[in-house]
Amino acid sequence: MRMSDIKITKGYLPGSIGRVVELHGTYYNTHWGFGPFFESKVAAEMAGFIGRYDEHQDGFWTVSLGGRIEGSIIIDGIHAKDEGAHLRWFIVSDSLRGKGAGNLLVQTAIDFCRNKGYRCIFLWTFEGLHAAKYLYEKYGFQLVEQHKGRQWGKVVKEQRFELAIK
Repeated sequence: MRMSDIKITKGYLPGSIGRVVELHGTYYNTHWGFGPFFESKVAAEMAGFIGRYDEHQDGFWTVSLGGRIEGSIIIDGIHAKDEGAHLRWFIVSDSLRGKGAGNLLVQTAIDFCRNKGYRCIFLWTFEGLHAAKYLYEKYGFQLVEQHKGRQWGKVVKEQRFELAIK
């Protein structure tokens, strides 16, 4: 596989909602034991986001290999002016993990926010996702809050990262 084999697409593609939900459900069940609560939450919230998607404030990118969606990242800009842009549903499949696709997606999302004049990007994750944490910190995100919570359906140490955009 070469980087030229990877394609990033902006916006909705038929099947993209289901595939992104599948990637999340499979990964987080396999590695963290998250079950139907988590997968249905991702499905419902992502469907709601796509239902109000506005290309002037929001970003939705998928990364594909051989025509199959293997990752995604979303910027929810509905509250970007006052609370910051919300980075959501960032995932890369095992077939692309460690091959630069995650870097491409994160850089694409940051560039979008910078071009929109957003001053801050935030995301929620949880302790233990070392590769994602490394990537966020590589791009300048800082851990600003952490506490035990169960928004993923299991008790984890939830973490909020923020990036101030210059």
